[in-house]
Amino acid sequence: MISSRFRSKFDHTIDEKGRLSFPSRFREVLRQYESEVLIAIPWDNHLRAYPLAEWENLENKLKREDGNQSEDLDKIIRYLESESIECVLDKQGRILLPPTLRTELGLKRDIVLIGMIDRVEIWDKDTWNVEREVGREHFGEHKASIKKRGII
Repeated sequence: MISSRFRSKFDHTIDEKGRLSFPSRFREVLRQYESEVLIAIPWDNHLRAYPLAEWENLENKLKREDGNQSEDLDKIIRYLESESIECVLDKQGRILLPPTLRTELGLKRDIVLIGMIDRVEIWDKDTWNVEREVGREHFGEHKASIKKRGII
């Protein structure tokens, strides 16, 4: 059972070889999954990185037979599976982000890693700063939505 979650924000840099240090706090959470493998997928303007077990849970949900396999679902599965990249932590706790992926998402040198409970988001720092401000501007709306769900 996973007792820790991916939480918080960490600023890091991508080195000249495209390696990104995975924060030690996040490595501790990843160890609970008993794997040092992350599956990364481009998602809008950032990268989502799932522990292998969480990615497999997502895949299992997608492949459930409901007797109504739609072309739309096939398209989603096709995108997710063809664009996913297996990232294995090296001995220094780094993952390698391929050049094509960095270019596609505009991931330059300065990076922000965001804990999202069961996954980690990897953002270019400038892009994250814009996203963060948008989130702050709309926080009242988000707070109302959460309150409706009885969370706060």
